[in-house]
Amino acid sequence: MNRPFSSSLWLLLATVVLVAALLPFDGAISQRAQALPPEIVAFNARITDFGTFSWMIYGSGSMVIIAYILHRVSRSEGFSSKSKTAWRLALYFLVTIGSASALVHLAKLVIGRARPELFAEHGAHSLSFLSGQEWLFQSFPSGHSAAVGSFFGAFSMLAPRLRIVFALGALTIGVTRVIVGAHYPSDVAAGLLVGLWTALMAAFLFARKVWLFRLDEKGWPRPKSSFATPLNS
Repeated sequence: MNRPFSSSLWLLLATVVLVAALLPFDGAISQRAQALPPEIVAFNARITDFGTFSWMIYGSGSMVIIAYILHRVSRSEGFSSKSKTAWRLALYFLVTIGSASALVHLAKLVIGRARPELFAEHGAHSLSFLSGQEWLFQSFPSGHSAAVGSFFGAFSMLAPRLRIVFALGALTIGVTRVIVGAHYPSDVAAGLLVGLWTALMAAFLFARKVWLFRLDEKGWPRPKSSFATPLNS
């Protein structure tokens, strides 16, 4: 079994196990989170929308990506090398975030889980498969969590020494979705892992072309700059 396929299976298995472990506690955790002091809920409401796909593509998130690309380009030598680095970085973020967005929105429409706002009427595990219903029935998986999972996942693949920082950033936004009553914990876990999966799979794809990444001795994608003898391609 090749490494990318094996890795995707392990991550899929981890997602299923984590979601299954959280499902029995979704209702209780959600209700307790929303019952936190109003100041805490209000603070989380202010920062939760940092996890939207539109913020990352069209808003301040895109500025962070552009700033990172410019930083990386400034370290390259020669016009050809700079242009290659710039468009490959832009393409990597686009593929990662775009894939996460497509996957999570498709899953929402297919699964049709009722949001915590409908807990009193439907409980925590009400599903309406392939119904194409409105926002209130698009709880699983969390789109905000998938967005930050792909955003910070891409950065963690490009700058692995800061992975803990990026993981904390993604987790923080994910937790806000539970506190503001938009999602259940299992929605958040699934969304974060979908985002991480797209970042990892995109890195494998780029490593096959030796774009930004190379496969290490264990077959995992690592930034080319982390190798003692980086390739010039």
